[in-house]
Amino acid sequence: MKRAAVLALGLLLAVTAYAALRGTGDLGVVVERASGQLLVVEHSNDTRLAQIDGLGDLSHASVVFSRDQRFVYVFGRDGGLTKVDILEGRIVKRIIQSGNSIGGAISQDGRLVAVSNYEPGGVRIFAAETLELVADIPAEYAPGKLSKTVGLVDAPGNRFVFSLYEGNQIWLVDMNDVKRPVIQRFEAVGKAPYDALITPDGRYYIAGLFGEDGLALLDLWHPEQGVRKILKGYGAHDEKLPVYKMPHLEGWAVAGDHAFLPAVGRHKVLVVKTGSWQQVGEIAVHGQPVFVMARPDGRQVWVNFAFPDNDRVQVIDVESRAIVKTLAPGKAVLHMEFTPRGEKVWVSVRDDNRIEVYDTERLEKLKTLPAASPSGIFFTDRAHRTGL
Repeated sequence: MKRAAVLALGLLLAVTAYAALRGTGDLGVVVERASGQLLVVEHSNDTRLAQIDGLGDLSHASVVFSRDQRFVYVFGRDGGLTKVDILEGRIVKRIIQSGNSIGGAISQDGRLVAVSNYEPGGVRIFAAETLELVADIPAEYAPGKLSKTVGLVDAPGNRFVFSLYEGNQIWLVDMNDVKRPVIQRFEAVGKAPYDALITPDGRYYIAGLFGEDGLALLDLWHPEQGVRKILKGYGAHDEKLPVYKMPHLEGWAVAGDHAFLPAVGRHKVLVVKTGSWQQVGEIAVHGQPVFVMARPDGRQVWVNFAFPDNDRVQVIDVESRAIVKTLAPGKAVLHMEFTPRGEKVWVSVRDDNRIEVYDTERLEKLKTLPAASPSGIFFTDRAHRTGL
């Protein structure tokens, strides 16, 4: 009888422990920028799971997920790098690694986390497990002159790529030997690269240029070919407008063999043929686009806008290139995030302190969740590297 009771107790404990386990496939985080907090959420039932304090200045925070998607690395504007366990809802470790950081990336093998810094200008690379410094790469573009680094992404082959805003350069860093980083510098790529993206296949790195119409493209299959300009003078015949918020290039929509991208300072979305990188069309929209994001199946593109038009979201049908819906979620729509299969999209509405969840097929609101000045929304299976 005693042995039977022990076995029964053991079975009960095992069942209880199993019931407490969960995967990470439907988890994500929401940045609460005003309070320096992080919400852990799940999108199967659209609920909040935990709220984590103590992450510092999140006014332009971005995140990346660990290889197993259990941990999220948060890059704060105060130079903070924070490793968060989203299953346990707690901070694992937090360091202040610079004066002002703007984003980061995680290596292909998941062992390295790189941080892009404004102050001091450069990139610092840390061990993902311990947050110990592995490499410090100052962005020195002239003797004694450091540049802000922007557009940091991870590339195949355990490489990182980033741009130098003041330096007008793109750097490619090979981290296969962590003790001896190999750096390729591409100079005079264009005036003031302000953000960048890497295409979903990891081949092309494309930097937007604030100082001129056009973009800078680096083919990572053939870096020996150098950087070339694409879409030169795309806005030459348009009226120049004040730029209230720079568009985020990592919010580009790549749908089929076309890319849909925000035109800087213009009320339009550009349509570009991938491969040739030639403009083949444009779509007039409600305001200056910030994020232009494709639904995972590529059938729709969702667009949000800079102030003063940032209370709207427009939905573009990719096949017809027509706007099929204009939504009004609320004041200051900062970010959108699709669930992995694209049946829903979460929209952060900062000034109304809420998140709106929409059905992407019926284009109807499903749910509202409270959040304190929400900005970036990041789901594990999508693992965006965009920041707000």
